[in-house]
Amino acid sequence: MTNRDSSGLPMLQPIGRIATPFRTLADCPRNGRQLDPAPVCEVTVFEAFVPGLGSLESFSHLILIYGLHAGRPGELVFTPPFDDQPRGVFATRAPWRPNPLGLAVVAFDGFAAPDRLKVRYLDCLDRTPLLDIKPYLPSTDCIPEATMGWLAKHRTR
Repeated sequence: MTNRDSSGLPMLQPIGRIATPFRTLADCPRNGRQLDPAPVCEVTVFEAFVPGLGSLESFSHLILIYGLHAGRPGELVFTPPFDDQPRGVFATRAPWRPNPLGLAVVAFDGFAAPDRLKVRYLDCLDRTPLLDIKPYLPSTDCIPEATMGWLAKHRTR
């Protein structure tokens, strides 16, 4: 089902589209949990992928993986706007990356329609291409003793 390029890597195709109130990069929060109240956003899943939504209704949170389609070209080292030290891109959550992929853990508020999910805590642009949906599993995805490195002093919600 997945096409591959000459190196064997999968060629990604959107499975849907994300609707948010954020029209420009300047509108996007740095973290979807910074907004209170968090806006309810809609994720539309393309018809061919709707059968894959079966049994999703019992989960409270999801992991969305999406394409950062409007970001600027990546820098491997830059100074974040809220810090005074140059940092490697892999030590940040910056949207400009060598492979422009975004990831968000969102609250799942149910279905708006058979092909549309209602979610909160997104931090991406309106019309962002959706690449995958995974259930968030606290037994696997939560590590209470994890540390935040240099970001600890900048902690937000």
